[in-house]
Amino acid sequence: MTALTSLAKITKPHVPDQLLLIDGKWIPSVSGKTFETINPATGEVICRVAEGDKADVDLAVAAARRAFESGPWSKMSASHRGRLINRLADLIEKNIHELAALESLDNGKPVGDAIAADLPLVIRAYRYYAGWADKYHGKTIPVEGDFFCYTRHEPVGVVGQIIPWNFPLLMQAWKWGPALATGCTIVLKPAEQTPLSALAVAKLAQEAGFPDGVINVVPGFGPTAGAALSSHMDVDKIAFTGEHTTGQIIMEAAARSNLKRVSLELGGKSPNIVFADADIDAAVEGSWFGLFFNQGQCCCAGSRLFVEESIHDVFVEKMLAKVKAQKVGDPFEQGVTQGPQVSAEQRDRILSFIESGKAEGAKLLSGGGSPGGPGYFIEPTVFTGVEDHMRIARHEIFGPVMNILKFKDIDDVISRGNNSFFGLAAAVWTTDINKALKVSNSLRAGTVWVNCYDVFDAAAPFGGFKMSGIGRELGEYALQMYTEVKTVYMALGR
Repeated sequence: MTALTSLAKITKPHVPDQLLLIDGKWIPSVSGKTFETINPATGEVICRVAEGDKADVDLAVAAARRAFESGPWSKMSASHRGRLINRLADLIEKNIHELAALESLDNGKPVGDAIAADLPLVIRAYRYYAGWADKYHGKTIPVEGDFFCYTRHEPVGVVGQIIPWNFPLLMQAWKWGPALATGCTIVLKPAEQTPLSALAVAKLAQEAGFPDGVINVVPGFGPTAGAALSSHMDVDKIAFTGEHTTGQIIMEAAARSNLKRVSLELGGKSPNIVFADADIDAAVEGSWFGLFFNQGQCCCAGSRLFVEESIHDVFVEKMLAKVKAQKVGDPFEQGVTQGPQVSAEQRDRILSFIESGKAEGAKLLSGGGSPGGPGYFIEPTVFTGVEDHMRIARHEIFGPVMNILKFKDIDDVISRGNNSFFGLAAAVWTTDINKALKVSNSLRAGTVWVNCYDVFDAAAPFGGFKMSGIGRELGEYALQMYTEVKTVYMALGR
């Protein structure tokens, strides 16, 4: 099936009102409250969703605890867990068009991106962790004395997971995959802006045969449902992806409650460095994608674009041609490359950054506003003459706003690239292997791309230095965040 034929099959779905999933049952919230989820392309209500808070989190955690300690999940073999995860991947693949449509409707991303980029990565993540389920094991250790010593990798227990709105399906897979593979049970709070795909995948997990209570989904708001999950005395680990100040709140709540384990994948202000010896056309293409993909709503977006002085003007000219060809509009319309921002709040926040860039003296070359009509759209925006001290160069904008900065030499750009309290990702464009290695090894970032951008694989870890987080998603490294290591000594010959 061609991509065009595949997209032609996708239409906007009609979504009924949604309930919570707790202990295998779809139920209203204890309070009876609901909230609206909005189509960001039109501002219209899609449906109403049950609003969970502390009472519902308590029920979900209790269900997850029962499933972990006494349910069939605790007695299930690791290979059986792997088969269930693979069944879930099969069902996601079978329903790929419906899930892509739901994601685009609720989030605003072009449906072509959902079907061609997000969903394949979702499926691969589940399949990858299905393979790990019966392969993440301990060791025997030759200790001194007459002892047999071995280690076990045991599931950490009940995990609370809070996912963001920019990649709802993908972030769910990154959280669920390692948790389920290692034998944990889950209470998930999806972002209040985008709860629909999480609930849809939870239904598929039931169809796949996951026992009741293993997966619980409680939509709600951060100060209520999120806070209850972070501070819960019977949650063994909290995993969060989102903004760094919220990460600080979650970490404090975890420490003040039961000192639960914490993993955080937070924001970034990633340096994207283009040297004069780079393939300029490839660098323009990659830098455009690295900033504007997903409406700029990527934590690892290349939002500080450093271009060497000698090629700056040529690079900017080529980039402007690329940006001005961007098609902004309804995410279900073929050919659209940029949909709306996720919410009116996010749109207005981005516009405030654009105004601050103009006020501080950056030169606006393209965009800078919000087109008329319904929906939360931002014009693709490009600034040059950006300096390191400016607000747009220091803070995470999380929108389609490109900031281009000049640099003189390799030492200058390494120093400036590291001059941030973030450290999530970075990129370097050069044909000089020595330069590529020096920059990659010198930048304080969890991922560095060389002559590419936004390359991901389920086997490769992702996470940040400094204020960009704690721990790693993906790969074998993520399994460490969901297990405890137990050492056993057994005396021999006694």
